[in-house]
Amino acid sequence: MTQENESGGAEKKIWMTLTGLPLTIRLEWPFHKSTSGADFWVLHGDIRLENSEGLHAAVAVNLSMTVREVMPSLEPKDAEAPVINALRKEVDRRQIEFVKSGKLLPVAFSSRHYDFKRLKWVFGKASDEVVAEFLARKVYWETRVALGSGAEKISESKPPLLAKDARNGAPGVEETRVWICDPTEAQYLQTTTEHLLEIAGRVAAEGLIRVDGEFAEATAGLMGQASRFETAMRTAVEELEKKHAFERG
Repeated sequence: MTQENESGGAEKKIWMTLTGLPLTIRLEWPFHKSTSGADFWVLHGDIRLENSEGLHAAVAVNLSMTVREVMPSLEPKDAEAPVINALRKEVDRRQIEFVKSGKLLPVAFSSRHYDFKRLKWVFGKASDEVVAEFLARKVYWETRVALGSGAEKISESKPPLLAKDARNGAPGVEETRVWICDPTEAQYLQTTTEHLLEIAGRVAAEGLIRVDGEFAEATAGLMGQASRFETAMRTAVEELEKKHAFERG
């Protein structure tokens, strides 16, 4: 899945999990009726674990009739955000294993993620501290994946050099802007885009990011904490592997 940047180019969209895993998600629209005779709709996709050696999970999202009835449509404009968040939540719950093979994994997209009383999607309320760490990880990983080895030039720069400084002639530093007011992220964290922006301001006050409207850019201070974010990712991957190894016996 990609997003368009301001210059019209495509950038790889990173979907962070609360456990610290940077994912890219490709969905093969549209939903289609199950051919097995079961009464549900299916959407195939692939979740790739970034910064890994080709680890991914091929998934079949199975939408139940109960949830289908509360959705305005099965078009991406209505279904994409909750599908992405349901997949992320399954990763958080260690229900999805990342492998190098193409084995298809069925994933239930059911009423577990919908509050019928309040008529809204629910994926778990995140505290302000969790949201702050989530945003720091999001900006780090989108910058890291977009710039590759070029991200090191930001971390090696003397503070307070920012990615934004590339526009002002700073040598050897590229610019990467990360959208922090994405409604899909707000839904995943069970908050609002306004609150995301408020928390981003707190992260900026720590010198880790610079906020410009609805976008953020990494500072040298953030990129200099690579070990923090990559250790969190390795720990989450190890926990996933242990859980699935135990289930296989």
